[in-house]
Amino acid sequence: MIVNDGEISEILKSAEAKTPAEIRAILKKARGLKGINAQESAALLCTRDKTLLNEIFETAKFIKTQIYGNRLVLFAPLYISNICFNECVYCAFRASNKELERKALNQEEIKAEILQLLRQGHKRVLMVAGESYSGEGLKYIFDSIKTIYSVQGGKNNIRRVNVNIAPLTVEEFKELAKYNIGTFQLFQETYHKPTYEKLHIAGKKKDYDFRLNGMHRAFEAGFKDVGIGALLGLYDYKYEVLAMLQHIKSLEETFGVGPHTISVPRVEPACGSSFSENPPYAVADEDFKKIIAVLRISVPYTGIILSTRESAAMRSAALELGISQLSGGSRIDPGGYEGKEAVGTKKEFKAAQFSLGDHRTLAQVIEDIVAHGYIPSFCTGCYRLGRVGKDFMDLAKPGLIKIHCLPNAMFTFAEYLYDFAGGPLKAKGFALINKMMADLPPATQQQAAAKLEEIKNGRRDIYF
Repeated sequence: MIVNDGEISEILKSAEAKTPAEIRAILKKARGLKGINAQESAALLCTRDKTLLNEIFETAKFIKTQIYGNRLVLFAPLYISNICFNECVYCAFRASNKELERKALNQEEIKAEILQLLRQGHKRVLMVAGESYSGEGLKYIFDSIKTIYSVQGGKNNIRRVNVNIAPLTVEEFKELAKYNIGTFQLFQETYHKPTYEKLHIAGKKKDYDFRLNGMHRAFEAGFKDVGIGALLGLYDYKYEVLAMLQHIKSLEETFGVGPHTISVPRVEPACGSSFSENPPYAVADEDFKKIIAVLRISVPYTGIILSTRESAAMRSAALELGISQLSGGSRIDPGGYEGKEAVGTKKEFKAAQFSLGDHRTLAQVIEDIVAHGYIPSFCTGCYRLGRVGKDFMDLAKPGLIKIHCLPNAMFTFAEYLYDFAGGPLKAKGFALINKMMADLPPATQQQAAAKLEEIKNGRRDIYF
């Protein structure tokens, strides 16, 4: 059993009566970077006191910095199709929605989208598709991955494709693994089975257990990195977080490693979905911040992704709470990067899965990250050197992964500054790189300085 309802119920009952001293004892334990147990996570989730909440936030930031350093990974979602055979009441893509303008990009259109992303400076893509693949089955997915990798835009290219598609069988996962993707991403949406069955009323996605066991099949097929998540607002967030922690525990016990990433999307308005306008368990901003912080504290070595559903203000605030990855300059409608419609328009809404919350360009997102003192990173070095799965965690747990992450972040950010940044951002960016150089061990400083000089002289795609 992956999700144990009875256990979650008992944990939540006992979590309500924790004293400030007990909460502070949990936070002190968490600063040892070993994680906390489900009962302790529940106690933090039930905390309302503002002073204690601030201490939770501070602890999450400390843990993130200790393990990953001051860097934030950037990527772009690429929606290649909004055609879907499922009926999920909260989603614009559901099969019966006649308001949505349907589109499945052909390979030439995908190339055009990638060229636009390369012109922005992107190097990492999350490929997303509705759960129907343009009549071609998985061949459409495989061909699309190959197309993304094939495109060159000046000195720039996409160096890693992560994938968010329907759960597969073990044999299908083995085929997908041949296409050099990074993380396979799949969200359970809600872990609460009665709610899941109410909200998923037709299509293959009705099968709760097939979806829940998807990550186990991915690991069985040889995948090293997977990404999980819950769509917050469908059911009580405390339950969802604890169920997600049970999911992680099951993966760790079975395969020796948990998910590479956790995503924390909230329900946002979607074309043709009245449900999405008023979700039954809408998560308030303060609770959303708490969720992010508690996840960082509970599973310190796992990346946490913040999506484009959130506003620019919330995304800026979340930088201090343990987030390690976020998107920038995103469009969430097929063809949106190449399209001529302005972001946030009614036409975009009519083709998108949900309402886009952050309308900033990639450059504006980067400016905000730099203003907060973080290094924007487009690094893909771990994927390409085999530092994935358990090997990645073995470096992350003792805090060693940042020795690789910070220099590689500096290299990819320097590429961006030389190739895409305007003068003011370039000056601020290199000042930040120089400041971060002091955080590296002396021998690494020398290597990094030499590689930064190579980048200045025109070399690209350097990592170690």
